[in-house]
Amino acid sequence: MSDKKKADEFYKKLKEQLQESTTWPATYLYKFIVKTDAEKITTIESIFNHSGAVINTTESKKGTYTSVSINVVMKDPDAVISKYIEVSDNVEGVISL
Repeated sequence: MSDKKKADEFYKKLKEQLQESTTWPATYLYKFIVKTDAEKITTIESIFNHSGAVINTTESKKGTYTSVSINVVMKDPDAVISKYIEVSDNVEGVISL
């Protein structure tokens, strides 16, 4: 199965889960892990710029990786998914949790 097909199935399932479990608009917590690189972290932060997001970053013990947590009010599951896609399209090697 191709990576694109896997991603499409993942987002379809996520959308169904979000629709069933949440009343929208709602606060959503994104968590991303990237290799510690100021440019990658800045790119993630800029994707959520001007959205009222609260962004926290935490470096791993050895400083190799950085966790980026973002709390933001999203209008619906489609908006949540579009941000995941935007981050994965713009930040190489990002892990979405």
